[in-house]
Parts: sequence; structure tokens; C-alpha cells
Amino acid sequence: MYIRTVELKNFRNYEDLSMEFDPQVNLIVGRNAQGKTNLLEAVCLSSIGRSFRTARDSEMIRFGSDFARVRVSAEKRYIDTKVEVSIHRMGRSSRKQIRKDGSLIQRTSELIENIIIVVFSPEDLKIVKDEPEKRRKFIDRELSQIKPAYFAALSGYKKALAQRNAFLKQENIDISMLDLWDQQLVQYGSEIIRLRKEFIDKISVFSGRIHRSITNGTEELRLAYEPNIQWFPDRSDQRMKFMDVLMESREKDLRLRTTTRGPHKDDLLFFIGDINVRNFGSQGQQRTCALSLKLAELDFIREETGEEGILLLDDVMSELDEQRRMYLVKTLDKNQLFITMTDIDQSILDAYPDAEIIRVTDGCAEVKV
Repeated sequence: MYIRTVELKNFRNYEDLSMEFDPQVNLIVGRNAQGKTNLLEAVCLSSIGRSFRTARDSEMIRFGSDFARVRVSAEKRYIDTKVEVSIHRMGRSSRKQIRKDGSLIQRTSELIENIIIVVFSPEDLKIVKDEPEKRRKFIDRELSQIKPAYFAALSGYKKALAQRNAFLKQENIDISMLDLWDQQLVQYGSEIIRLRKEFIDKISVFSGRIHRSITNGTEELRLAYEPNIQWFPDRSDQRMKFMDVLMESREKDLRLRTTTRGPHKDDLLFFIGDINVRNFGSQGQQRTCALSLKLAELDFIREETGEEGILLLDDVMSELDEQRRMYLVKTLDKNQLFITMTDIDQSILDAYPDAEIIRVTDGCAEVKV
């Protein structure tokens, strides 16, 4: 799988751009605030239907314009695909339309498994030591791209959770209504726990192998799922346990006026040997764990879909030491790469002598000949 072309109209600081990419390596070079990351954002938009930088679609519309449009064509193993995303300014809000292969789609879930992209930015290097929410978002983003059942369960859970929390804030609580929200949380939440457990067990194997290679066999990485509600292999047992926990925490929920238990409180733990890397690992170990985790996404995508995921490296090379940079360039020979950088790193150029070099200046991008 690889991105073949992108067309931008009034997207961020790009007024009008049409560009063809190399199927293997694309080095996007330019000073800060010129539009390098904007180009990656547009590519990513075609995959998940939303930005990896902002929750407000209107921010992607060029200043002074009423709409933005992104068109991306990609080649896959068995079939080609085209995605068009249009965002129209509507007063203080915006309206978004997505077309896949010319047909208007009603839900972003219809993009699942279409164009699969992994984004790796300097922020991701903090995933090990940051708050649990960031690790949950990592799990949600990855699984939602390739598992329709997970996307559906997560969407249903988030909706039920928001409604339950709003209900708990009311003055007069009808307990029978609370029972209805609890049933929905159990239905969707149990599925989330099951799929998260499967995912983390698999990605622990992939990331462990990668980490072992990066550290020349001196460290063994293991990931562990830390569910807020105990995991059970049997689905019926899982639902019963979930409901029991909600009943036990109901008095506390009513007092605090929020839902205190559920997968929205889950976490992902990293261990090197018996050491909890978040609490006791060095910064170097934390960064290597983060790198191993992100690269393990590509192995997971390959196993689940049979496709090679597309990797966007957004200004991350400057954050890695030479050993980790060289591991990246030596192992990512099957995936299409987009690498942004302020200056061309000679070691990267030596590793990828045939790479396409794209110069970005103030919203203009051109291939260096």
C-alpha cells in the first residue's frame, strides 16, 4: 500500500497543490512553520477522516477561505482507492463531507482498512511517561483503523458514557434510567476490554522483538494491559463482572456525579525485566519503548490486513540518537515513508539514495531535481 498523489485546495497554508509521491521514501524538507506537517496531516486525513493535530475541522481551512479540500489516491495490493475530504465553513462551526471512490460516505467508520497510516511524532516519544489517556488514545486509534467491531464498540461506549455522566449531574435521578445506561456500558465496554486485551497481547510480542533488536539483545520489553475492570476470557463472565462493578460503584458515582469505573480508565504498562519503565526507567529506555511500540503497529497491521502500513515520521529523526535512527532506516524497507526534517541528514540520504526530496516553503512544495 502506498500514497500515489495528493491534491490540496485551501488546506492550512496550501492554496493549491498537486503532488505525486515516491512509493518508497519521501523526504519533506523545510524550515519550521512552512507546511511540512500540514502535508502529513492532509495525507492522514484520508485515512481516518480527521486530523491527528486538532479536533476542530475548521482549523484546517486556509485563512480567508470558506472551504478546504483534500484528495488522495492510493495503490493497494488488490485494488486502488481514492478519498476526498471537503470541509466547509459554517459560521463558527464547519461541515465535513467524505467521498470514497466517488461515493459519499455517511460515517468515518467506512474508511476502516482503506488507507492505513501510522504517525510517529516527537509527542509519541512521551507516550510511556505521560498520562494514561495518551496510551488509551494510542490503542483506540490503532484498533479503530482496522477493527470495525472495535470502532463500533468504542463509539457506542463513548456515547453511553457521556449520556450517563450527564444524567448523573441532574438533581433528580431515576434509578431505572441509570440501569439502562449501565446495560449499554456493559455491552460496549465488555467488547472493548476483549479487543484491547487481544491487541496488547499481540503487540507485546512485536514490540518485544523490535526492542530486543534495538538494544542488541540486552533488554527484554513486555507490555501489560491494566484494565480498570478485571478481564475474563469468557464473554458472559466479563459482562457479569462489569455489571457487578457498576453496581458496587453506583453510590460513589452518584456522589461524585460521574462514572468512576470502566475502560475509560484503562492503562497500558511497560516493563523491562521487572522494572516498570514509566516509574523507574531512564529517558533513553522510555524513548526506546515508545519507538518499539510505534514500529510494532506496522507488524500488527501486516498480520491483520496483509497490507504494509504507511509510516509518517514527523520531525522525529532529530529526537532520536544515531543508533535508533539507523535502526529505523535499516528495517523500514517494506513501508512507504514520509519523513519531515528541517535539514537533510546525510546519514538518512546515504541510507535512502533514491528518496524523493520535497522542498516546502511557505505553503509551496516542489520536488528537488
